[in-house]
Amino acid sequence: MSLISSVLGSGRRSNIFDPFSLDIWDPFEGFPFTTPLANVPSSTRETSAFTNARIDWKETPEAHVFKADLPGLKKEEVKVEVEEGRVLQISGERSTEQEEKKDKWHRVERSSGKFLRRFRLPENAKMDEVKASLENGVLTVTVPKEEVKKAEVKAIEISG
Repeated sequence: MSLISSVLGSGRRSNIFDPFSLDIWDPFEGFPFTTPLANVPSSTRETSAFTNARIDWKETPEAHVFKADLPGLKKEEVKVEVEEGRVLQISGERSTEQEEKKDKWHRVERSSGKFLRRFRLPENAKMDEVKASLENGVLTVTVPKEEVKKAEVKAIEISG
Protein backbone atom coordinates (compact mmCIF):
# COMPACT_ATOMS: atom_id res chain seq x y z
CA MET A 1 0.00 0.00 0.00
CA SER A 2 1.42 3.36 -0.90
CA LEU A 3 1.83 6.20 1.56
CA ILE A 4 -0.32 8.46 -0.62
CA SER A 5 -3.34 6.18 -0.46
CA SER A 6 -3.02 5.90 3.32
CA VAL A 7 -2.80 9.69 3.62
CA LEU A 8 -5.72 10.43 1.35
CA GLY A 9 -7.77 7.45 2.51
CA SER A 10 -9.33 7.34 5.96
CA GLY A 11 -6.95 9.74 7.65
CA ARG A 12 -3.36 10.67 8.26
CA ARG A 13 -1.12 9.17 10.84
CA SER A 14 0.41 11.83 13.05
CA ASN A 15 3.43 9.54 13.11
CA ILE A 16 3.71 7.23 10.13
CA PHE A 17 5.66 4.78 12.27
CA ASP A 18 2.90 4.55 14.89
CA PRO A 19 0.09 2.37 13.52
CA PHE A 20 -2.21 3.28 16.40
CA SER A 21 -2.26 7.06 16.00
CA LEU A 22 -4.65 8.56 13.46
CA ASP A 23 -5.41 12.21 12.73
CA ILE A 24 -7.83 13.39 10.09
CA TRP A 25 -6.04 15.88 7.86
CA ASP A 26 -6.63 16.95 4.28
CA PRO A 27 -3.48 18.33 2.62
CA PHE A 28 -5.56 19.79 -0.22
CA GLU A 29 -8.11 21.59 1.95
CA GLY A 30 -8.88 24.98 0.46
CA PHE A 31 -7.97 24.00 -3.09
CA PRO A 32 -10.68 24.59 -5.72
CA PHE A 33 -11.12 20.87 -6.51
CA THR A 34 -12.72 18.13 -4.44
CA THR A 35 -10.69 15.68 -2.40
CA PRO A 36 -11.39 12.28 -0.86
CA LEU A 37 -12.09 14.06 2.44
CA ALA A 38 -14.61 16.43 0.86
CA ASN A 39 -17.46 14.41 2.38
CA VAL A 40 -16.04 14.72 5.89
CA PRO A 41 -17.73 17.61 7.73
CA SER A 42 -15.58 20.73 7.80
CA SER A 43 -15.88 20.84 11.60
CA THR A 44 -13.99 17.55 11.71
CA ARG A 45 -11.33 18.73 9.22
CA GLU A 46 -10.65 22.11 10.83
CA THR A 47 -7.14 22.50 12.08
CA SER A 48 -5.44 25.04 14.23
CA ALA A 49 -2.47 25.14 16.56
CA PHE A 50 -4.71 23.60 19.22
CA THR A 51 -5.73 20.76 16.92
CA ASN A 52 -2.53 18.89 17.54
CA ALA A 53 -3.17 18.50 21.24
CA ARG A 54 -0.20 16.58 22.57
CA ILE A 55 -1.16 13.29 24.14
CA ASP A 56 1.10 10.82 25.92
CA TRP A 57 0.23 7.10 25.71
CA LYS A 58 1.88 4.66 28.04
CA GLU A 59 1.19 0.99 28.60
CA THR A 60 1.41 -0.46 32.09
CA PRO A 61 0.94 -4.12 32.98
CA GLU A 62 -2.70 -3.34 33.86
CA ALA A 63 -3.82 -0.65 31.39
CA HIS A 64 -3.20 1.76 28.54
CA VAL A 65 -3.02 5.29 29.99
CA PHE A 66 -3.47 8.46 27.90
CA LYS A 67 -2.63 11.91 29.29
CA ALA A 68 -3.42 15.16 27.50
CA ASP A 69 -2.60 18.68 28.64
CA LEU A 70 -5.80 20.70 28.17
CA PRO A 71 -5.29 23.81 30.30
CA GLY A 72 -8.31 25.98 30.82
CA LEU A 73 -10.82 23.44 29.47
CA LYS A 74 -13.80 22.22 31.48
CA LYS A 75 -14.93 18.62 31.30
CA GLU A 76 -18.03 19.78 29.40
CA GLU A 77 -15.75 21.00 26.58
CA VAL A 78 -14.01 17.64 26.13
CA LYS A 79 -15.42 14.40 24.70
CA VAL A 80 -13.92 10.94 25.13
CA GLU A 81 -15.57 8.34 22.90
CA VAL A 82 -15.03 4.71 21.99
CA GLU A 83 -15.79 3.70 18.42
CA GLU A 84 -16.13 0.30 16.80
CA GLY A 85 -12.86 -1.24 15.80
CA ARG A 86 -11.20 -0.41 19.14
CA VAL A 87 -10.78 3.29 18.35
CA LEU A 88 -10.47 5.78 21.21
CA GLN A 89 -11.38 9.33 20.18
CA ILE A 90 -10.56 12.40 22.25
CA SER A 91 -11.98 15.71 21.02
CA GLY A 92 -12.98 19.12 22.24
CA GLU A 93 -12.95 22.82 21.61
CA ARG A 94 -11.43 25.87 23.22
CA SER A 95 -13.46 28.97 22.41
CA THR A 96 -11.83 32.24 21.52
CA GLU A 97 -12.10 35.01 24.06
CA GLN A 98 -14.72 37.63 23.24
CA GLU A 99 -13.07 40.73 21.87
CA GLU A 100 -14.38 44.10 22.95
CA LYS A 101 -13.85 47.17 20.81
CA LYS A 102 -12.25 49.14 23.63
CA ASP A 103 -9.61 46.42 24.26
CA LYS A 104 -6.16 46.72 22.74
CA TRP A 105 -4.41 43.38 22.32
CA HIS A 106 -0.62 43.40 22.44
CA ARG A 107 -0.06 39.69 21.92
CA VAL A 108 -2.26 36.64 21.26
CA GLU A 109 -0.37 33.38 21.75
CA ARG A 110 -2.90 31.05 23.31
CA SER A 111 -4.43 28.81 20.71
CA SER A 112 -8.10 28.12 20.30
CA GLY A 113 -10.23 25.93 18.11
CA LYS A 114 -11.20 22.31 17.85
CA PHE A 115 -9.02 19.29 18.34
CA LEU A 116 -9.53 15.64 17.50
CA ARG A 117 -7.20 12.74 18.19
CA ARG A 118 -7.91 9.09 17.44
CA PHE A 119 -6.03 6.04 18.64
CA ARG A 120 -6.51 2.46 17.49
CA LEU A 121 -6.14 0.29 20.56
CA PRO A 122 -4.64 -3.21 20.60
CA GLU A 123 -6.69 -6.40 20.95
CA ASN A 124 -6.08 -6.62 24.70
CA ALA A 125 -7.98 -3.36 25.48
CA LYS A 126 -11.19 -3.66 27.51
CA MET A 127 -13.23 -1.12 25.57
CA ASP A 128 -16.25 -1.36 27.88
CA GLU A 129 -14.25 -0.31 30.98
CA VAL A 130 -12.70 2.98 29.80
CA LYS A 131 -12.47 5.69 32.47
CA ALA A 132 -11.59 9.38 32.09
CA SER A 133 -10.87 12.20 34.52
CA LEU A 134 -9.88 15.86 34.14
CA GLU A 135 -7.85 17.39 36.96
CA ASN A 136 -5.81 20.60 36.91
CA GLY A 137 -6.00 20.79 33.11
CA VAL A 138 -4.75 17.23 32.54
CA LEU A 139 -7.10 14.69 30.96
CA THR A 140 -6.31 11.11 31.96
CA VAL A 141 -7.98 8.27 30.07
CA THR A 142 -7.42 4.75 31.38
CA VAL A 143 -8.21 1.70 29.25
CA PRO A 144 -7.79 -1.53 31.25
CA LYS A 145 -6.14 -4.51 29.58
CA GLU A 146 -7.30 -8.12 29.41
CA GLU A 147 -5.30 -10.41 31.61
CA VAL A 148 -2.83 -12.46 29.65
CA LYS A 149 -3.19 -16.08 30.59
CA LYS A 150 0.13 -17.72 31.13
CA ALA A 151 0.52 -21.01 29.35
CA GLU A 152 0.61 -23.93 31.70
CA VAL A 153 3.76 -25.96 31.54
CA LYS A 154 3.33 -29.64 32.25
CA ALA A 155 6.37 -31.79 32.76
CA ILE A 156 6.26 -35.04 30.83
CA GLU A 157 7.86 -38.06 32.42
CA ILE A 158 10.32 -39.83 30.18
CA SER A 159 10.09 -43.58 30.26
CA GLY A 160 12.87 -46.05 29.65
